[in-house]
Amino acid sequence: MFVRRSAAVLAATAVIGTAFAPAALADESPGATPSQAFPSALYGSTDPTYDGVWRQSLALLAQDSVDVKPAKKSVDWLVGQQCENGAFAAYRPDPSAKCDAKIKVDTNSTAAALQALEALDASDAVTGAAVKWLKSVQNKDGGWGYFPGTPSDTNSTSVVIGALDAGDTDPKDVPSKDDRTPYDALLGLSVPCDETGGGAFAFQPDKKGGLAANADATAAGVLGALGEGLDADPEEDGADKASRCAGGDSVTIEDAAANGALYLAGAVAKNGYLKSSLPGAEDQPDYGNTADAVVALGAAGRTADAEKPLAWLEKNSGTWAAKSGPAAYAQLIFAANATGTDPRAFGGADLVKQLGATGPAATSSDASTAPADGKNDKDNASDEDDGGVSLWWIIGVGLVGGIGIGFLLSGRNKKQQP
Repeated sequence: MFVRRSAAVLAATAVIGTAFAPAALADESPGATPSQAFPSALYGSTDPTYDGVWRQSLALLAQDSVDVKPAKKSVDWLVGQQCENGAFAAYRPDPSAKCDAKIKVDTNSTAAALQALEALDASDAVTGAAVKWLKSVQNKDGGWGYFPGTPSDTNSTSVVIGALDAGDTDPKDVPSKDDRTPYDALLGLSVPCDETGGGAFAFQPDKKGGLAANADATAAGVLGALGEGLDADPEEDGADKASRCAGGDSVTIEDAAANGALYLAGAVAKNGYLKSSLPGAEDQPDYGNTADAVVALGAAGRTADAEKPLAWLEKNSGTWAAKSGPAAYAQLIFAANATGTDPRAFGGADLVKQLGATGPAATSSDASTAPADGKNDKDNASDEDDGGVSLWWIIGVGLVGGIGIGFLLSGRNKKQQP
C-alpha cells in the first residue's frame, strides 16, 4: 500500500526537518556513488535508507509466490536486519551494531519482513521474535500506527494483521490492554454506510473524529479485514459480492471487507485506475494503489471488477515499474496472482524476470527468472530504480518538508482519490 512506500520518504522529512533544496530534486532517483556502496544482497540499486527492508521483503515474498527460490544471501540479509527485540527498521547500514534509539524500528517494515520470512520458512526464533514485538506495541484500540506509540491507521493495522496470519497467529486472539482486537480497530476505521464514501476505510480519523474515505487505505483495509497478507490469493467460492453497503449496529468484520471491496469496485469502474493528487498539481494515475486495489478485489472475490484496472495496469504500468523498482514489480506480481493472471505474461512482460533482474540471481532452476543477457545480480537493474517511492511524493514531501511526519502522512492520504 502506498502509505508504506511514501512513509519512507516522509521519515526522511522528519530527519531533515526542512524542505528539499531544488538540487535534491534534480535527479529523480539517484543511484549509488563510488563512496556509497550498497549491499550486493539487496534488491534495487538506490539508497535503501528509507525502504531497504520493505522492498527486500516484497521482492522475496513475490518470488516465493511464483515458486522462485530467492538467493540465500538475500534472505540472510533480511534476517540480519532484525534488531535484538525482534523488530525491523527501514534499513540498518551496519547490522553488526546493536539497535539503539537512533534506529527507528517500525511496524510496517517488521510486518513485511515477517510475511516474507514466514513464506521462506525462516527459523521460529526469527519470526517468533517479530510476532512478539508486534504484539508488544499494539495500541489500546487494537490497531497499530507506523511507529510504536503513534495512532492506529488502517494501512499499518492491516499489514500487521497479514503478518500475524502468516505467523499462524489469529488476529482475533490478539487483544490489546483494553481487550480490543485488530479487527475492532479496523471496524472503527470503516466509514459508515450513510456517510459520504460509505463502506470505504479511512486512513485515520480527523481531529474531530470524522472518517474520510480513502481508496489507498481501503485497499489495505479489505485485505486486513479478510485476514490476508500482501500476496493474497483470489477468492473463488463463498465470496460475499455485496451489491450494497451493509450498515447498522451489527456490522461484522466480514461486512467491512465486503463494503470496502464494493467501494473499490466503484472507484475503479470509470477509468480503470485510482488517482493521487498534490496541491497545485494535476491528478496523476496511481499505479501502486491501483495494483493494491486489484489485489483487494481479487481477494474479496470480485475478480470481474478487477478486470478493468488489471487491464489498465498491463497496458500502462511498464515505465512506472521500471523506474520504481523491486517493490513495484512485486505489487504487480501480487495483482496478477490475486486475479489468476500469469505474471510471466503480464501485458507482454515477464514480471518475474524483471523483478529478478533487480537483485541477486535466484537459486531457482526456472529459466524464465534469469536475465535475458545472462548477467547476474544487478547488471540489469535500472539506474532509475527508486525502490517503489514515487517521484510525485518525493516532490510533495519537498514542498511541505517542515510540517512534520504525522500531519504529512495523514494529509497525503486525504488527498488520494478514486
